Parts: sequence; C-alpha cells; structure tokens
Amino acid sequence: MSNSPSSAPASRRTSGATTAPGAGAPTAVRYESVSKSYGPTPVLRGVDLVVQGGTTTCVIGPSGSGKSTLLRCANLLERPDSGRVLIGQEAITEPGADVDRIRTRVGMVFQRFHLFPHHTVLDNVTLALQRVLGRPREEAVSIARRRLAEVGLDRLEDRRPAQLSGGQQQRVAIARSLAMDPEVMLFDEATSALDPELVKGVLAVMRDLAAQGMTMIVVTHEMRFAREAAHQVAFLDGGRLLETAAPDAFFDSPRNERLRGFLDQVL
Repeated sequence: MSNSPSSAPASRRTSGATTAPGAGAPTAVRYESVSKSYGPTPVLRGVDLVVQGGTTTCVIGPSGSGKSTLLRCANLLERPDSGRVLIGQEAITEPGADVDRIRTRVGMVFQRFHLFPHHTVLDNVTLALQRVLGRPREEAVSIARRRLAEVGLDRLEDRRPAQLSGGQQQRVAIARSLAMDPEVMLFDEATSALDPELVKGVLAVMRDLAAQGMTMIVVTHEMRFAREAAHQVAFLDGGRLLETAAPDAFFDSPRNERLRGFLDQVL
C-alpha cells in the first residue's frame, strides 16, 4: 500500500510513525500471537496484526468478537494472557514495562466521553498536560487551544460538558488525547453513543487526522469510513483475526466466507 507523505505536525514524537505509509514505513503497533480470556471464556485467540506508521487500520466485526479488548491491549488497559504487543520497537507487555509512560504514547477515545463535568472544556484538555506531563499552565493552555481549534471547538473553551452536544463532547475527548502528542490514537467505537446527526462531525475530525498521517486503530461500525479512510481493514470474529486487506479488496473481494456473510448483513 502507498499513500501521500504525512503532513503531521513536526512536534509529534518520532519514535513511532513519522514517514509516509508504504513498504518502507516503520511499524507503529504490532500484535504478536495475542491471546486473552476472561475466566474460562476466550476473547482473543492468537491475534497477529501489524499497523504501519502513518496509517489507519479499521477493525470491524460482530459484537462480542474481541475488538475492544484488542484495542485496549495496545495501552495495557487489558493485559494479554500470552503473546506480545509492541509500540514502535518497545514491547509494552514485557515485565517491568512503565505503564504510565506507555500510556502517554498512546491516546484513546472511548464510546463515552469521560469528561470532568465540573471543569470547563479548556480545563478538561489542560488537566493531563499539567498533572501527567508537568507542563506549565501557560504552555498547557496554548496547546489545548490549538487542539480545540483543530476539532472546531475553539470558541467553546469556557463551556462545561453539559452545555455541549454529544458530538461536541466527543470532539473535546479527541482534543484531550491529541494534546498529549501521542504516537498512536485508538478509537473504540467513538461514534456509537452519538445521535446519527452528530456522527458526521466526529468522523470528519477522524478523517482529518488520517489525512495528516496520525497512526490510528479504529474499532468501528461505520463501513463507509472504513472503506474511505482506512489503509487496511481487519475482520475479527470469535476472537480470531480472519482477514486483513486494503479496503477495496476487503469490501469488494473478501476471501473469508465468514467475512462475506458479515458484509452481506451490514452493507
């Protein structure tokens, strides 16, 4: 696969993905034989997946297939029972890995927004910059305002979450993650809790990030977004990764019989 060179901001850390997607792009995230069970129930079964730097990978599949668990293994919100996860060249699942530091490298946006209701929009974005990264207040405010402008919310910085629509709240959550200058962004069905008319604005922000060369793994039910914005699409079912391909091949010529049946139902 190939794509145009990244136009991502120069301030983004360089230990992850920074070069143009393609055969020579560095690996940003690698899952190696990752397995995970909850009690006696297997959720992930030996998943192998490579995400190249500067690319977007969409993960689709039926409910309960292990998509969210796979995503959460990339920032250790869930620890695999076996196998390895690497961010860049760092095996984050090794004993003694610095979990707090790893999580500053990987931003995550959830279905629910997890904003602090008693803080303003601006303070929701600056809080982690100051408390986790130790940035001075003035610098944190400058970064937060830039990120809020990128998601179209620069005029709403003094509002509280209850004064925003669901789509606006989700864009604040995206800005908050971007403010930490992550190497990789994870999106866990970021539009599934929104009213249909609010989905478009959030997807537009995600498309812009993809176009800028942000490395993203996106769990989604938005098939159009997966076809148009992804560099590769992965199909997970029953905890197994059954097919991974470029969008045109994935949607137009699926090889796996289970994937063909799934697409017949959702397209």
